[in-house]
Amino acid sequence: MDESISSRIPVPRMVSGVNAEVARMLDTIAELLLVIGDNPFKIRAYQRAAETVRRTVQPVAGMSRGELVAVDGIGKAIAEAILSIAETGTCNELESLKEKIPPGLPELLELDTIGPKTVQKLWSHLNITSLTELEAAARGRRIRSLRGFGEKKEEDILRAITVYKNRSGRMLISEAEEIAEAITTHLTPGTFVIAGSLRRGRSTVGDIDIVTTEPAGSVNPHLRAIANEMIDEGTKKTSIFYRGKRVDIRFADPSEFGATLLYLTGSKEFNIRLRERAIASGMQLNEYGLLNKRTKEMIRCATEEEVFTLLGLAFIPPELREDRGEVRRAEAGTLPRLLEPSEIKGDLHAHTKGSDGVLTVAELAEMGDRLGYEYILCSDHSASLGVARGLSPEAVREQAHLIEMANRDHTCQILAGIEVDIMTDGSLGLPDEVLEGLDCVIASVHSSLHQDADTITRRVIRAMESEHVDIIGHPTGRLLGRREPSVIDIPRIIDAARETGTALELNASPHRLDLDDIYLKTANESGVQIAIGTDAHGPEDFASIRYGVITARRGWCRAGDILNTKTLQELLDFFR
Repeated sequence: MDESISSRIPVPRMVSGVNAEVARMLDTIAELLLVIGDNPFKIRAYQRAAETVRRTVQPVAGMSRGELVAVDGIGKAIAEAILSIAETGTCNELESLKEKIPPGLPELLELDTIGPKTVQKLWSHLNITSLTELEAAARGRRIRSLRGFGEKKEEDILRAITVYKNRSGRMLISEAEEIAEAITTHLTPGTFVIAGSLRRGRSTVGDIDIVTTEPAGSVNPHLRAIANEMIDEGTKKTSIFYRGKRVDIRFADPSEFGATLLYLTGSKEFNIRLRERAIASGMQLNEYGLLNKRTKEMIRCATEEEVFTLLGLAFIPPELREDRGEVRRAEAGTLPRLLEPSEIKGDLHAHTKGSDGVLTVAELAEMGDRLGYEYILCSDHSASLGVARGLSPEAVREQAHLIEMANRDHTCQILAGIEVDIMTDGSLGLPDEVLEGLDCVIASVHSSLHQDADTITRRVIRAMESEHVDIIGHPTGRLLGRREPSVIDIPRIIDAARETGTALELNASPHRLDLDDIYLKTANESGVQIAIGTDAHGPEDFASIRYGVITARRGWCRAGDILNTKTLQELLDFFR
């Protein structure tokens, strides 16, 4: 079977997907307890347990009740909840909370800028229990009457509601992968390939498409057993709803598999371009193969390579199939050799307990050893950032000592860095004498993201002009499905990065993927270096490097465009 780059990227999952889901559910319980104003010690117990589960390497689903209780931070009641969540997806505590809270209230927690304490105030003081009621209250200017709220808070809430509504049912790439993995466990290995926008590596995915050579008669019974709803069942195609998302499974004859996979991978614009090329060659391209219009002979294509060869093209990787000049380059034989997962030598954005991460410096180094990395950049937040615990100048110096000690015992070397806040005027959240002693400085905007385009652009450019800033972190500040990107002028930022020799980050968190592929292509064409960082706060986050590689490939990036492909010494030379 043909396969996409995403299926070839090794996933460094140090924590199982079950652990991540259990931790998420424990966090949800803590949030709902906050909403109803429950015992602070109970709330903290669930928060601490969620943090512990995220850090646990062993899958909690395979642990006994006694083993869970033996873990620091997990008591008997929460151990029962963990086992229940791992087995059934819920627990008595969560179901009890749902009975106490209006059904529409938890949805408010999905909004950016809305936390449990805000939801509690909205519910108790204004009797707001749903998204519709919240929007009506904000438009009616009633929210500003609450103590601690104001006109700006109303505007932020309305903006967050707009973003939430515009999600249009699309999934993060990480969520889409989980659903696709759950479906394909019911297919025979080697008989299928995931297609559509997920195969192309889009940051968000609508429907999930899968092409298989297995006969419908052997697959459909499994789909009926797991589907939330059968949309359509047939011998050529079956569509289901699974976890609220649409999944289309196409059954292809092995002799036509390549043409079907090519067609269903898309994009629509790319397919149109290929069909136009086929017509110009006296052929007609469809999902079964190529029809010679003169002889009426149908050439069936078992692989995508056969289709490309018949059209006089080099193979075009799925990530490039967006009609951005890739067909012309494939004809000329000048497609770039895209970044490969094996070329990544380290992670250039990770947090520890020094700010809001869960690993110690030594554990960070141990993680790097497990992943086979040469280096990981320790980039905790600066103390100026109010939303996270941060490092003071003295704490930066203390952490440097911890890094020096850890590097003596580990193959993976930890780089001493910081994610320093870019203040509203473009100054940095730590003094120069602290920054100059670090291996690498990431500068990021975390506040006042709604400044006008010129103001926020000049703000970031001023930070780039500092001799100590090496990388601009998550340049647009977007959170997919939760917060729109700032209106920062990225072409100006790219020009400034080229002039100052500053790298731009591709934040690989599936919640960000910032910069996106369009701007990455512009940046690498301008000669600006890209730094891929997972923004890891816990062990499971390091797996997100895969999304960074996929997005970099979508941006036409080669190994030489990516800082993470440099050796440790080459990297240090670049920062110096």
